[in-house]
Amino acid sequence: MNSKLCQALGGLALAACCVFTVAADPSWKTVDQLTAEERALFDPSTSKPRDSKYAYLPAEPYPFKAPFTAEEMGFRSAEFVHISRWPYSLVDVFGVITSSGYINQGVSVGYVTQSAAPGLDGYMRGLNVGDVHSRWMLFSTFPPEAEAEQQLWILYRTDQKFSTKMDFFIYSPQLRRVRRQPQPRRDQRFPDNAQTFDDVIGRDPWEMDWTLLGTDVIHETVRFPNTRQHITLNEPPKGYVEYATSAIKPMGEQYPFYTADGGVDCWVLKAEVKSDWLPGYNEKTLIFWVDKHNFYPLRTEKYDHKGELIMVEVRNTKLQNPARGEFGYAALMTTYWDLPHDIISYSMHDAHNPHSWTAEQTEMIFTPEFMRREWLYEPNKSQALIREPDQYFMRPLLYRDKFPAVRKIVIAPELEARIQAQEAAGHLIFETGTATAKQ
Repeated sequence: MNSKLCQALGGLALAACCVFTVAADPSWKTVDQLTAEERALFDPSTSKPRDSKYAYLPAEPYPFKAPFTAEEMGFRSAEFVHISRWPYSLVDVFGVITSSGYINQGVSVGYVTQSAAPGLDGYMRGLNVGDVHSRWMLFSTFPPEAEAEQQLWILYRTDQKFSTKMDFFIYSPQLRRVRRQPQPRRDQRFPDNAQTFDDVIGRDPWEMDWTLLGTDVIHETVRFPNTRQHITLNEPPKGYVEYATSAIKPMGEQYPFYTADGGVDCWVLKAEVKSDWLPGYNEKTLIFWVDKHNFYPLRTEKYDHKGELIMVEVRNTKLQNPARGEFGYAALMTTYWDLPHDIISYSMHDAHNPHSWTAEQTEMIFTPEFMRREWLYEPNKSQALIREPDQYFMRPLLYRDKFPAVRKIVIAPELEARIQAQEAAGHLIFETGTATAKQ
């Protein structure tokens, strides 16, 4: 969702690679180790009745009932994409940092509208294939040289026959022109960032084959450094609220299902990309940690065609739309770690405000013509920018021992040195011009 492209990142020389293992972690279990209670919630069926209109959808009405198949769990997790499936406004504070400590940040005010009922079901069955399902208008407010740069994303309901995901327009205040851009490749990273187009808009769950790997308990997702003890968030209608970063929980304060030690019980799902739906797609396998109650994806790992881990995404969420109940959780903080390049991107969704756009507002704001006015319709603000590189989010944990049969984690020696230095210091340690990171 970045509206400002970051400075090109020089190639990081990755020498001989090493595979690391550590002692077993008892928090995770494979499918054959599920408890009786967990087995009662899981349906191992791999073939169930299909929808009469769309054969790639399950026939059972969404959001399904327990016991759930792995496919149904995957569909439920697709409810929670990076940009939530309801109308709202927000401030997106985002950035990227390199292994040398170069940091680039931006802020955009965003407006989101929907063409169908909120939620995944509105997207799946409330529209015809080829219909517009959502429009996003993004207005840049930082850095100063990017002021009033704008983007308009017009997103479509797609399937195997209609694959155009979006119309994409940008506005430059220097040129005072709106230009239509080609759709980005779905599996390509945004320039000099860790996340791809699909990481932002979400993947359709019917484009993947789903398998349940087992269960796990997650205690930590987005990792704050010890150099950043507090963060100030904008919470309508209260305004600015300061939090101790150590008190921020993966599923937010209102989540009622934390374990006794503060963890989140998760299903762990494997999704294999269907080559007939996404031919030549850069990613072959994705692994998701989704909470057992709402199926919110707290952690996503992406693997290439060699089976090696290439990206880790972790999220902190919060109940941002209580009117939607269990479906009202939205991304609050997200970090993306691209391992081959050792770059870490983040996106902070501040000032989240569910919105009932009128027909007049929708017709006025969410059009290319509106961008020429350079009108910040709702001037929301944030204080969540990172001040210094060493206050940046840390790399996510790797969990090297978990599910070793399907997770291949290959780490270059230089990166391993930076990881170890980070863990020892409690914050990022950057390259100093030598092969080994130093504090």
